[in-house]
Amino acid sequence: MPIVNEIMTTEVQVIEPEATLRRAAEMMRDLDVGALPVCSGGRLLGMVTDRDITIRGMAAGLAPDVGCVSDVMTQDLQFCTEDQDTEDVMHTMGHAQVRRLPVVNMDNELVGIVSIADMARRQPGPVKETVREITEPGV
Repeated sequence: MPIVNEIMTTEVQVIEPEATLRRAAEMMRDLDVGALPVCSGGRLLGMVTDRDITIRGMAAGLAPDVGCVSDVMTQDLQFCTEDQDTEDVMHTMGHAQVRRLPVVNMDNELVGIVSIADMARRQPGPVKETVREITEPGV
């Protein structure tokens, strides 16, 4: 099995926690992504998704130009390290029911992101079980 740094995406756009919800949504639109790592000074603080903006932000009544990424981002998130085995990472993704994980180095600095699509395209063997776990209804 390959390790994460052999298949991860290394050119990852990030957003700062104090950025507005509108800015996050614009970046997601322009980059054609559904999630952005939230970083400050290179350190990973959380993730914000299009769903976070829509569900958490709008349900809380946050205005797009006033609400901040830090108001809606997920802080307690799963991540992996660049030297981790992809089989372990697939297990983590399945257990946490997530489609992507930020990749950090030993100093907790973001160095990439790995997705289930990266796994499917770049590693030998099936990812079927991971996809099944990710898509199972929550308990």
